[in-house]
Amino acid sequence: MTAPYLCPNCKTNKTRFNLIEQHVKSVKLDPQTGVVIQEINQSSLDPFHIAYKGPAYRVQCGACGLIEDERTFIKRAELHK
Repeated sequence: MTAPYLCPNCKTNKTRFNLIEQHVKSVKLDPQTGVVIQEINQSSLDPFHIAYKGPAYRVQCGACGLIEDERTFIKRAELHK
């Protein structure tokens, strides 16, 4: 988060943003009820459970509400220069 942002949707907001932190919790659910059976540690995932590889946070425009990956806002700012 050391680059300028520009909202790709409203194309005017360069200053007001919400950073949404994503905290990953791997779980195993009961297929009938949807109740969490087990919380799984990231270091001990079974072979059929893929580890989360997405961004640590997302960005929301404080003017129009668009939520996207940080790269989207940075690229829009770079193209607007």
